[in-house]
Amino acid sequence: MGYTMLNHPSGQTREDRFHLEGAALAFLRDRCEGLRFNRETTEAEQKNHQYQGSSLHKGDIPYNMQMDIDRLCLENALRRFLGSGRKEDAFDVYFCYLEMFVGDYRKTRRVIELLSEFEANGSKLLMKHRDHYVHSVYVFALGLAIYHTNSIYRKTYQDMYQIPGDSQAACHFLQFWGLAALFHDIGYPFELPFEQLASYFEVNGDSRKQRPYVAYRAMEPFVKIDRPITRRLAALCGGAIYETTDELFAGLLAEKFSKTYLFTEAQMLQILRDKPAHPNRFGHFMDHAYFSATVLFKKLFCELECPLQKEHLDALSAILAHNSLYKFSIAYYKDADNLPLQASLHPLAYLLMLCDELQCWDRVAYGRNSKRELHPMDCRFDFQGDQIRAVYLYDERESGKVDAYKAAYEAWKAQEPDRQDQKLHKLWKDRKPRLKAFDGMYEIDKNNVSGFQANIERIVDLSGIRLHVSAEPAPNKRQQHYLSDSTFLSLYHFAVVLNARWDSNEWRKAKDAGQEEAFLLDERNLQRFSDAFQELSLEYKLSNINQAKAFARYMEEINCFYTDRSVSFEMLEEFAPDELETIGKLEHQRWLQEHYDMGWTYGEPDRAQRDLVRQHKDLIPNWSGETVSEDAALKNYTRLDKAEQDKDTEPMKCMLSLLRMFDGLRIYKLR
Repeated sequence: MGYTMLNHPSGQTREDRFHLEGAALAFLRDRCEGLRFNRETTEAEQKNHQYQGSSLHKGDIPYNMQMDIDRLCLENALRRFLGSGRKEDAFDVYFCYLEMFVGDYRKTRRVIELLSEFEANGSKLLMKHRDHYVHSVYVFALGLAIYHTNSIYRKTYQDMYQIPGDSQAACHFLQFWGLAALFHDIGYPFELPFEQLASYFEVNGDSRKQRPYVAYRAMEPFVKIDRPITRRLAALCGGAIYETTDELFAGLLAEKFSKTYLFTEAQMLQILRDKPAHPNRFGHFMDHAYFSATVLFKKLFCELECPLQKEHLDALSAILAHNSLYKFSIAYYKDADNLPLQASLHPLAYLLMLCDELQCWDRVAYGRNSKRELHPMDCRFDFQGDQIRAVYLYDERESGKVDAYKAAYEAWKAQEPDRQDQKLHKLWKDRKPRLKAFDGMYEIDKNNVSGFQANIERIVDLSGIRLHVSAEPAPNKRQQHYLSDSTFLSLYHFAVVLNARWDSNEWRKAKDAGQEEAFLLDERNLQRFSDAFQELSLEYKLSNINQAKAFARYMEEINCFYTDRSVSFEMLEEFAPDELETIGKLEHQRWLQEHYDMGWTYGEPDRAQRDLVRQHKDLIPNWSGETVSEDAALKNYTRLDKAEQDKDTEPMKCMLSLLRMFDGLRIYKLR
């Protein structure tokens, strides 16, 4: 079994272990044995006969059991995301990682919420832009799958960090790969205004040199490192004194790459100083990776004062190098003498570059031109035999667009002039038909390698890890999308207040007096709710979050939706009895599935022992299986008394007020 403290049925995985989902989940389940375990805590528990782990309350369970439950939370969150690709499920993965490896989500939430909110709203003004929030979670999963299935990369990683045990190395990789993968694009809010202005002044056929551009000045306070952090860095970096993040990053990059790619630390420092202030020196492009690394360093180590290890610095330098810096200022990867990056130089940077390039499927197109392009809707991976076989799937309903491109491409190719006439040959190349991203996978060179794959091979060395890329049409992958939509990522706030309803007599009194909104908007109450939520274990926090997420689906089932737009539909002020009954049954089904996925079974233990033995009286007696059907949930729902049934409907009544107050949304009837 993958979990040492839980007899969890998902240990017998039903996913193909050499495909993306199966390999990523198997990594968490099978390789990360003992993740975040503490032997000293276990010994103290045995000595004092008192548990130190948290579930619904502190001291409910052994500490290491809580760590296993946390790991199971991350596994289930990743499974949900890989099954849906939705940003709401990507949120769960971020939330689990931050709670497990960083700490209190309240202090880090804006780092990831800003990216999602800014992209969804600001990117519509751009000509070219696609999602980076969901993309980062796919990149994270892809790296886990490659580590799990590729012995060459695993050995390279273990050799770099001198970690003897396989499980210990996997746990180490999870922490620092998660940091690099999940946060490598959080600097995009700095790049978006730059691109917005470029799009505003874009004229067909012009170059960026002819347009105004945005530059960032007064960076000194932003990149300055406080003295206590400087001393901590000196202890990690051989006594080197770094007073700014630019100086730190220049030193880290020189340490990793300078001998291979022949640059000095001083040269790199000048490049980094020029990145925000002089984008004209970098092809008139702003490098979000520079800001991602800088923001993350300042947030984690200067603001939150998180523990700082050398591996954290490796994750930061991987983020810094993953975009244009490595390609155009270190390796000059389009030059004839280009040296693709070897994994042994920087395993985290290597994997981030590889996964960032491979992850081009299922990305929402925000930019006006991006919406007209043809991007893969899915990708089918096979990781067997220390190789990566990626088949990118395009919507077969786009066959007309594909056929038109193929015809234009073949006609263009047949007109190739004599290569000795360089001017004419250049004009011919400039007229090549485009259909991003399909064209890069369609065009095959004399070595039977697509342009897409050839580009990756110029970035990272694939002599040991073989890659084969192809593309084919497929039926459209249907995802669960609902009419209900929020432009602000409020799931955490909703979850905090939903949890508070369980023990708030004051809330009930305020509601009965018609003062519910005033009560919920009181900052003192909100702080109290937030503190109570923080006392919960990760499992119970996620349960509240998933309850809030499910509300959109429930609205669909009763022919309603919520939005912050003014629409010509009848507004819903309260649920009718039949609507509440429908919602209650659906919520009970969700609650059952959630508990079974987390290893709970039916039983009637004392309340004090319930979380320890993981049994609950409201689960289905004598039930075995993987997926709770609607019929099974309904049958169990009807056996519950009214008080238990109300637990499934009361939170949904609460959401009526929460949506109105915290998200500016209203609920409407479709008919």
